[in-house]
Amino acid sequence: MRYVCSPLVVPAELSAIRGVIFDCDGVLVDSRDANRMYYNLIRERLGLLSMTPEEEDYVHAHSVIQSLARVIPPERLEEAHAVRRGFDYRDIMPYVYLEPGLRELLVLLRQKNVRLGVLTNRTDTMDLILETFDLGLFFSPVITAGRLSHPKPSPEGLHRIMAAWGLDRAQVAYIGDSALDERSARSAGVAFWAYKNPALLAAMHIPDFEKLRLCLRTALPDPGA
Repeated sequence: MRYVCSPLVVPAELSAIRGVIFDCDGVLVDSRDANRMYYNLIRERLGLLSMTPEEEDYVHAHSVIQSLARVIPPERLEEAHAVRRGFDYRDIMPYVYLEPGLRELLVLLRQKNVRLGVLTNRTDTMDLILETFDLGLFFSPVITAGRLSHPKPSPEGLHRIMAAWGLDRAQVAYIGDSALDERSARSAGVAFWAYKNPALLAAMHIPDFEKLRLCLRTALPDPGA
């Protein structure tokens, strides 16, 4: 199954989905500007120039530990982590935006008794995201890079969520926007749904959450049906 989600053509495979796992950055929220600001502020305080476009792409998808190792010279890493620990991420939350149509999609999935989880390479700011946008009651479990021995692209987080739910891989989909997400889903053997990134190899491409909501409203059985 590889197609762009549409309520006009709904693959039968979607009816088996009982759990949907979301990435955070680029999926739940548009945080590219905030991430760029965060790492550039750390670099600025170390007297370094702003990141390159390639570095911006990297920090958008990777954990803070991986990202700092990529964008900070090795001999300055200890300083960078000291700066990070003194930085209040709330200062850049005004530059993080909830993806349009997300809440309506989550409400539908809850109504259809679909389990909802998060797997993200964020480390210690995921609770702030959920609190700011009042999303905490939708998701369980929420797995961050700080809770894993091996963050994405390892399948460890996906396996942990499926085990918590008691679901097998044919019943679960992972929504992501990066190659790391694609690789994690493939390693775990779950369907990968690519959000706003047609370059990824995915079972389904999602141009926006409203189209996905309409598609799943048709595809998923009603509770008790």
